[in-house]
Amino acid sequence: MPAPVTPDPVRPGQESVWDYPRPPRVEECRRPLTVELGGVVVARTDRSWRVLETGHPPTYYLPVGAFVPGALRDAPGSSVCEWKGRARYHDVVGGGLVAERAAWSYPETSPGFEVIAGAVAVMAGQVDRCTVDGETVVPQPGGFYGGWITADVVGPFKGVPGSWGW
Repeated sequence: MPAPVTPDPVRPGQESVWDYPRPPRVEECRRPLTVELGGVVVARTDRSWRVLETGHPPTYYLPVGAFVPGALRDAPGSSVCEWKGRARYHDVVGGGLVAERAAWSYPETSPGFEVIAGAVAVMAGQVDRCTVDGETVVPQPGGFYGGWITADVVGPFKGVPGSWGW
């Protein structure tokens, strides 16, 4: 049985991932976001959605129209999320580089997640840079999860060593 998690202290203007619900909640986000690869911006938007789940930093889903033409290419494989449904993968292409399977989307979602159907999430650790309000995000640890860590979100975050059973 895993040890109980002690949430990090929350300062004014911050939120704890331990206050996020399970099952996760989706909320609209109007903060400016960018994704960069190969020294170029491959996506830019000020309208996205955050999926907030206990212990995870927010995963941002960008409208497919936020990506420059040619920045997304279908990739092989799929996976299943117990909450959102079956995901398909995309390569991210920019500046002469290809980040294989660095993005995913849910063409059809489970009930409650319809607002993100077709929207695209990006693994921050597989591209050059992702930003929220101009702040460079830190990728969620562990390489499996797609959360974006910013200064206004505190953990500890699922994905660190020893967190598998959280």
